[in-house]
Amino acid sequence: MRLLFLGDVVGRPGRIALTERLPQLRARWSLDCVVVNGENAAAGYGITEAICQEILDAGADAVTLGNHSWDQREALVFIERQPRLVRPANYPPGTPGRGAAMVETAKGQRVLVVNAMGRVEMEPLDCPFRAVEEAIGQAPLREVVDAIVIDIHAEATSEKQAFGWNFDGRVSLTVGTHTHVPTADTRILPGGSAFQTDAGMCGDYHSVIGFDRHEPVRRLIQKTPLQRWEAASGKGTLCGVAVETDDSTGLALKVSPVRIGPALVEQMPLFWEN
Repeated sequence: MRLLFLGDVVGRPGRIALTERLPQLRARWSLDCVVVNGENAAAGYGITEAICQEILDAGADAVTLGNHSWDQREALVFIERQPRLVRPANYPPGTPGRGAAMVETAKGQRVLVVNAMGRVEMEPLDCPFRAVEEAIGQAPLREVVDAIVIDIHAEATSEKQAFGWNFDGRVSLTVGTHTHVPTADTRILPGGSAFQTDAGMCGDYHSVIGFDRHEPVRRLIQKTPLQRWEAASGKGTLCGVAVETDDSTGLALKVSPVRIGPALVEQMPLFWEN
């Protein structure tokens, strides 16, 4: 199976890069399943129903969230009627929406998409490890599903790496989101699960994590807030992870970072380019 995960879509630049490029990539690489983190898609703060649909229409099979899940209050309502929008599974019981979604590919294969949020320098939610254990325990790899993708939305690289090791051999891909900077540790762990500490963002990299750089720079120098951070407005770059899995085991055979756009050195999954 061919999987593509794309990191946090930040504002209009990220959405434009996604809608312009993803349909072509889906066809060019014969992708079976695409997962996109959309928690910054609405001007950097949350997601609206229209933007969620825009991402799905562009070729995403599921959209994950994170600490900005509820910045747009409408998300508390429409998430209940959008089964492919996934919020962190470790929100308390009674939180609207779901922490995992089952996606069926065009070939009839089943992909479990699980979202969790870290707790180091983040909100004090329920344990993300236990939440994911419960989700994958209800739909184990090879027994119930053909692939499992975990999006661990967390600040600390240590917490995200611990997540990768804990679920190695039981999922197809564990990938971190939230910091908006792609890490250079893309690999297959010894148990067969693909991993990258952070996928990076889909957005304008001539910025500070996708936001217009002037206010963050000024605030860090002067230590006084002046205005709300605004999403940057330049041309967007796509960042994420490409994985090819073994159909018999659901584990990773090949993995590559993906970086497509004007700001970073481009990286493609060359194993799909032949």
